[in-house]
Parts: sequence; C-alpha cells; structure tokens
Amino acid sequence: MCKGSSIVNVLISGLFLVVMHTALAQSDNRLSQLDAVTDAELIQPNDEDWLIWRRTYDAQGFSPLTEINKSNVVKLKEAWRAELQQGPNMATPLVHDGVMFLASTQDTVIALDATTGEELWAYEHRPTAFPSPKIGIALHGELIIVPTQNMRVLALEAKTGKLIWDHKIETKSFEDAPLPYSLRGAPLVADGMVLQGVTATMIPEGGFIIGLDLESGEEVWRFHSIARPDEPGGNTWNNLSLQDRSGGSVWVPASYDPELDLAYYGTAPTYDTAPLLHSLGEDGVSNEALYTNATIALRPKSGELVWYFQHMPNDQWDLDWVFERQIIELDVSGVSRKVVLTAGKMALYDILDAATGEYLNSFDVGIQNIVTDIDPETGDKVINPRAIPNAEDANLLCPMANAGRNWPSASINPDKNMLYLPLSEVCMMFGPTSDTRTLLSTGVTITPQPMADSDGKFGRIQAIDLNTGEMAWNFREVVPPVSAMLSTGGGLVFVGTLDNRFVAFDETNGDILWESDLGDIPASFPISYGVDGKQYIALVVGQPSVYHATVLRSYVNEFLGDQSPLIEQTRSGPALVVYALD
Repeated sequence: MCKGSSIVNVLISGLFLVVMHTALAQSDNRLSQLDAVTDAELIQPNDEDWLIWRRTYDAQGFSPLTEINKSNVVKLKEAWRAELQQGPNMATPLVHDGVMFLASTQDTVIALDATTGEELWAYEHRPTAFPSPKIGIALHGELIIVPTQNMRVLALEAKTGKLIWDHKIETKSFEDAPLPYSLRGAPLVADGMVLQGVTATMIPEGGFIIGLDLESGEEVWRFHSIARPDEPGGNTWNNLSLQDRSGGSVWVPASYDPELDLAYYGTAPTYDTAPLLHSLGEDGVSNEALYTNATIALRPKSGELVWYFQHMPNDQWDLDWVFERQIIELDVSGVSRKVVLTAGKMALYDILDAATGEYLNSFDVGIQNIVTDIDPETGDKVINPRAIPNAEDANLLCPMANAGRNWPSASINPDKNMLYLPLSEVCMMFGPTSDTRTLLSTGVTITPQPMADSDGKFGRIQAIDLNTGEMAWNFREVVPPVSAMLSTGGGLVFVGTLDNRFVAFDETNGDILWESDLGDIPASFPISYGVDGKQYIALVVGQPSVYHATVLRSYVNEFLGDQSPLIEQTRSGPALVVYALD
C-alpha cells in the first residue's frame, strides 16, 4: 500500500471516530437535557412532543406540525428503523425533548434517540405471562408508567430506565375462566394519579379501573365496570349473581378534561349473552347490564362516578362501544358546547355533553343495519327485530363483530372540526342460536359475509364534517385500514393498511399523495413529532393481534380467493419505522 493511501485511511478512520464520538455525545446530551414532563405540558404539549397515547388529553390524534405538507410529502423517506421483539405489537411511541420511549410486546421498554434510533437504554421486565399487545405507556415528571402482561404497573426513571416502583394489581383467581386478566390500554396520568383499565373478558365479576398514587404506586381506588348486585345499576343483570356476571372489559385508554376534572372510559359488553337475551319481566329488574357499552366519567383523584351513558344496553352481537372518547367543542343547536364524541363497532356516533353526560345527538356513517331509530331526547336505540338472536333463522347483520370501526382510532383536525375514521366494510350472517356455546353464550353462529351490495372493496376512510355531521368524502379500496389515523397541520391524513402500506391522503378530498411499503402490518397508532425543527412520522409494524393479523386477513383472502392481494405477502417482522423528508 502506498504512503498516500495510508494517510487517507488514517484520516478516514479519524473522521469516523469523530463522527461516532459526536453521535454518542449528542445521544448522551439528549438524556441529560431531558426535562420533567409537567401537568401544564400534558395539557398543552410542545408542538414537537407526543406525550400521550393520542398526543393530547382529548384523544384527537392530531399533530400541529407543518414541515411535512401536501406540497412536499412525495419526498418523504424512511429515516430509520428499529427491530422489535417477536410477538404482537400495537404500541404507541412517545417523544419528549428528542427522546423516544416505547414498550414492546415482551414488556421491554426502550429509550431511543428520536433522530437516529440509537438505543439509549433498555429495561426488561421479563414476565412469565403470555405476550399481549398493549397500546402504550405514559409520561409524567421524570417517570415512565408501564403496564405489563403479568398485571403489574411499573414506574421507570425516564433518564436511566431504573425501576422506581412496582405495583401488583390484586385480582381474584378463577380456575375456570377461559381468558386471563390483562392490561391493554395505556395508563392515564391526571391529578397526581395513574389510572389503568383492566380487561376481564370472560372472568366472573368483570373488568375494572384502578387509581394508583403517582408517587408511591399504591392503589387508592377501584371502580368496577360490572355493577354489583347491591349497588346502583345492580338490578340491570336479570337477577344474576355477581359470580355469573362478566365482561365490561376496559381495553382502551381514557381521555381527560382538566377543566372539568373528568376521565372518560369506554367499556365492552359481556360474552355471556344468553342469560340477558330476554327481560325477566319483573318490576325493578332489567337486562341492560350496566356498565357495559357505556361511557363512564370518573374523578381521577377519588374514582367517583360523576356520570355514565350506556350506548347499547344488552349487546347481543359483540359490537362494543369501548373505543376512544374524543373531546371537542361543537355548536349544538346554536350553542357552543364541550362534548364527548364516541362510536362503537357499528360506527354509529353518539355526542354527549362532557360535563353532564346529557345525550345531544348522533350520526351514522351508513354501515350498520342493527339500529333502526334513535330517540332524539334520550339517545335510546330501537333495534331491528331481525337482529334479535333466535333459534330459527339467520340474518345478514352489519358490521361483523371484528369489523366496522375497531381498534384503529379516528383522528380529529380541531382547526377544521374534521374527523377521519378508518373502517372495514365486512358484515356477518348471524344465527341461528344453539345449545352449543360459540363466541357468545347464546350459541349463535357468526359467519363473515360481504355487505349485500359489496363491490369487493372492504376498506374505507371516511371524512366527517363535525360542524354538520355530513360525510365529506370517503376513500375505498380492497384492503381495510388497520392502523389508527393521524392528521397533521400540514393538511395530511396518514393511515396504515392491511397490505403493509402506509398512506398519506389530502385532508380536503381524500386523494392519495404518498405511500410506502412498510414490509409488515402497520397496526399501531402513528405519531408525528419534531426534533430541532425537523418533523418525523413514526409507527410500529408487526403482528398486532388476532383481529388484525388473522381475522381481517382471512376474510379478504376468503372473499377474493386467488384475486386477493394478501395471499402471497411476506412479512419483515416487528419494527418501529420512522419517516422524514430528505
């Protein structure tokens, strides 16, 4: 080798070491300059931060950042990717001061440089329970709050990953319960408390919500989502004993209004539907099954139930109303009101007064055929008689229990009061009932079917003008959307689809402006964040749950056969994928 080449190599090596040293220094600096997350920041976050599951307490899923916009989104490129552990993933990354925090399927929490993906620290909980997908974690002060798959809530130091406290959620043991308790939703931190919902899908006595002291991790209160026999609402279970009541799982994180000091949770139905199918006809006894399929408004400090609204009593179809509760100011009959907006799987939206739970209005996106009318004063719903389970016949009901709107959250652009909703247009042949239990204890047969007038397009993005309740535009294609929606100040709406794509739409008309092949199923909750003035878009890909990875995929493949775009697809594996402009 010539002398000149040696000198060049030395220079290159030296330059490499300088670059590496600089990168490491920047990463160390990010952790050292990580500020505590204040209550004020949770209420009004820095534009570049994403501090809560849907960014803000109101669960709108909107980023005000504008660097990536309609004029330049075509230049969006993958900036970096971080592989995650195998297993179901549907996590939401959180970003503060240029540091990203993420909990993967095996309860491993990682801190990353949000500009490069370099790992800054990792904490492994190593639970013994089965892996389960979780929506996310929470930030407050200098702590990261983490739910685990073995029913613990952890507090980690944000700068180091050091364990600060570890709370074991006490539960009863039910040997015959087919599914264990689990924690799916992200915690909510409000008023010095950590609120965590608990799923108990087929467990006697049902799900619940706990309030933990933020400083110590000790449980302060517990609210049961299945009304106890001797408590208000206890007479709505057809005189069933507490041991024979189940459901009311709390799958999804709460939203929160700091002015009203109310946390809003949604609850699931029960799968033990047979004992509730018909009313007993006794005075003072009903089969409404409180507090299933309800919006529950609680005081974070005490767990006090301030109000509730039951959207669908006695749900016989597994069409729960458990998803996000979005808070927004709307004009209602000429008066500006703060409302809670929410819909179950039927994509039938109810609008409630945020302070009182008063029913105000509803709107329907046109998929469901189960509710035929709604009382304009009370919000009580009239059920199509053909939808009532029976032993004689089957009927085409829409949507399918795993379709309609589901886990993927809607996004609201608050500047325009536009809502963007991901939908799956899949129905079900429902019935007849039998003595053999299926998913529901009535033994009803549930078979997926296309809509009666299906054109083979099962995916739909629906834009809704919340000022009027009108459907503004929709985009339809063969494959359903399977991630949450993300809207931005740049006039864009992002969503992931079942065929591994990540797509950006023009918010005004639904035109596709950009798309990227992710290499795997994008079934998480996308975010947008900024570091030093540069905007990024991030989401997690990989097998998220049975619903996304198996059920919808099998439906599309079955319906389309050899024409399905999903049959031969390969998967790259779970990962965090981050995009930015060149």
